[in-house]
Amino acid sequence: MMRMHTLPPDHHATDSTAGDDGPLRRPRGIQSIEVGGQLLKALARAGRALPLKELARAAGMGAAKAHPYLVSFGKLGLVEQDPVSGHYGLGPLALQLGLIGLQQVDPVRLAVAELPALARTLGCTVSAAVWGPVGPIIVHVELAPTPVHVAMRHGMPASLRHTGTGKIFAAFGEPQAVAAALAREGEAEALRDPAFAEELAAIRREGLSRVRDELLPGISALAVPVFDGFGRVVLALAAIAPSALLDLRAEGAQAQALIAAGRRLTQRLGTGG
Repeated sequence: MMRMHTLPPDHHATDSTAGDDGPLRRPRGIQSIEVGGQLLKALARAGRALPLKELARAAGMGAAKAHPYLVSFGKLGLVEQDPVSGHYGLGPLALQLGLIGLQQVDPVRLAVAELPALARTLGCTVSAAVWGPVGPIIVHVELAPTPVHVAMRHGMPASLRHTGTGKIFAAFGEPQAVAAALAREGEAEALRDPAFAEELAAIRREGLSRVRDELLPGISALAVPVFDGFGRVVLALAAIAPSALLDLRAEGAQAQALIAAGRRLTQRLGTGG
């Protein structure tokens, strides 16, 4: 005799398919997975192991409701419970999935998709640069929407000492690699220059590099870092324009829009929530 099984209230499927004549609805899903997933989201946001009551509260449910989900997640390796404190943290499978996700994310592809809207918002030319074999290299340029353009092209190196892009890598990059690249630029003593050291310290504090009329007279730049899930700088986003068209104030609308773009990309690469 065939037995019929029913699901508890939290375990029913969310039917989001479309009928022949009915309106289009979202794809069908399992509500219990969506409910339990709030616990994983809460752990990810917290960034640390949490006691049951605190974790349940962060996920918007009671402890009695949360516990069975955590037991199942524990069997899968998505969470694990500390045997001493009893706190719940992300398990080995969750960590493996996170690492695989980081490996699959291409920061340049994400930045390229971001740049057209950023150029329109800022009203100036924007670029993305990575650390290449010998230093910062511009990998993509999105021209300003106005007739006033700044001559830039893909593949151009960026001076670590004199460009907004370069100074981002000088401030946040691996010190030995930065020192070697500066030496290749003929700036072997740059890191011993108190003024340059203070400028890099200010960039680290503000998360923003500002250059006025430094490499080219009449041209200014803003730049921000983008970090991966391990906290390493992987990109520099820069805005470049005639000095009269670029507001270098950190609280200015252009700087704030650039900072926000850098943070969005950083979050997509696995840092922050």
